[in-house]
Amino acid sequence: MNRGGARRSLAAIALAATSLAGPVQADDALNAGFTPEEIARILSHGPWPPSPGRDPSNRVSGDAEAIAFGERLFFDTRLSANGLVSCARCHQPGRHWTDGQARSIGLAPVDRNAPTVVDARMNRWFGWDGANDNLWAQSLRPLLDPREMGMTEAGVARTIREVPDFACRYRRSFGRAPGGDDRRVLVDIGKALAAFQETLASGRTPFDDFRDALARGDRTGIARYPDAARRGLKLFVGRGSCDVCHAGPRFTNGEFHDIGLPHFAAPGRVDPGRHGGIAKLKANPYNLLGRYSDDTARTTATSTRHVAQEHRNFGEFRVPGLRNVAASAPYMHDGSLKTLADVVRHYSELNEERLHVHGERILKPLRLSPEESADLVAFLESLGDGAPVFRHTERVRLSCD
Repeated sequence: MNRGGARRSLAAIALAATSLAGPVQADDALNAGFTPEEIARILSHGPWPPSPGRDPSNRVSGDAEAIAFGERLFFDTRLSANGLVSCARCHQPGRHWTDGQARSIGLAPVDRNAPTVVDARMNRWFGWDGANDNLWAQSLRPLLDPREMGMTEAGVARTIREVPDFACRYRRSFGRAPGGDDRRVLVDIGKALAAFQETLASGRTPFDDFRDALARGDRTGIARYPDAARRGLKLFVGRGSCDVCHAGPRFTNGEFHDIGLPHFAAPGRVDPGRHGGIAKLKANPYNLLGRYSDDTARTTATSTRHVAQEHRNFGEFRVPGLRNVAASAPYMHDGSLKTLADVVRHYSELNEERLHVHGERILKPLRLSPEESADLVAFLESLGDGAPVFRHTERVRLSCD
């Protein structure tokens, strides 16, 4: 599909959403300066928040004991080879569950930027390359990566058995003691970590209030949205066509694209992105087609069953969601862009020669003026929920009897 076709398809979906929300008002004050097509596209980015759901592949998804256990594990350094690194090293609550580094550092530097884990429960694919298709498998990857936490299956299982608090919480979460099957214990730890991360959800934002006011024709609510953010939103859904990839309530289509960034992880070493991720996914014993998924009917495994590695996937990386994007700098898979202004500049001055010549090409330089760039940044900042710094829940501090 070409760029025009992608825009027409998205517009058709969004217009259908508008018809469900009610007729678009003719009054320009109610339309806030947007065309009917633009309003339809704006409405397609909500409502928010979505209803919470449980992961069929994880039998402790939504379980209070497992959530508490997963929270304890997330912040504990004993699941690392040197006893100094926790999941929270790279996913810090005060940095919107990122680490502020261009490329994260565990036991050693890694090749990619740490994405936020907020709203991760809604991902279709996990990691910049989509090498995992579920949150619990993604949670295992850093535990076993020699550059991140450096553990082994046996090391994780031994730690869970030998630390009384861990063993107790494991038993309360899974209804049995951590037995002799190291891999089963490892998988269960991934599922407890996932149960906790599923609770990390972003809240409502100024954009959501504006979007809902626009849907119901609320002049007062519409007027509260800052003018700069409104102009930036018009660019986002209009000339910029940013919502072709940053679509839906999470502002992501959940897929992978080449956006003209260099593919080198280090001099002479290339990061293949999605091309390599698909190969890892297919070989992963923890994918949704494997024996460790609790979804016995494999209802969640359709995408995994049909995904295929293609040459065009080389150098593609996952489209991140934009909620709270202002709090998660630096940006891109390699952390190469330090600020939102840098991100906007990248798309404004896009070097098309860096884009792959194969597959579809939907990106064109936006050629924004300084004022337009500032407006687009103002819109992106309006996607922040102003969430307070995370506090450990009382249940985690309780003793395990």
